Amino acid sequence: MTEMNDYEAISGIIQQYLDGAVSGKSADMSPAFHADATMFGYEGFDLLAGSIQGLFEWVDEMGPAPEVASRVTNIDVSETVATVRIEIDQWHGDRYTDLFTLLKVDGQWKFMNKVFHIHAKA
Repeated sequence: MTEMNDYEAISGIIQQYLDGAVSGKSADMSPAFHADATMFGYEGFDLLAGSIQGLFEWVDEMGPAPEVASRVTNIDVSETVATVRIEIDQWHGDRYTDLFTLLKVDGQWKFMNKVFHIHAKA
């Protein structure tokens, strides 16, 4: 049975990720991710796939994004696994849909995988 503190812990992980987006510092978001986490998504027609380190490098290169607005649209938990969907707007002018899988590792929730979509500009 999923306990309420799992949702609270996952919400804290989500906040670490978003804090890193706003600050432009991967060090703020990296504790939310497992060391072996991966990332997949398209930038235009180019598939970005591989280690989450690619996200961290991009965040550090792009810098702060204080205009970021976000909304968590789903958190689904089943004992030691979870999924999260976050809608993010104005991350350096772009809108993203981020889908995460999480795993409870040694009693702590960690992002294991990020799959994203960059929405076309209107």
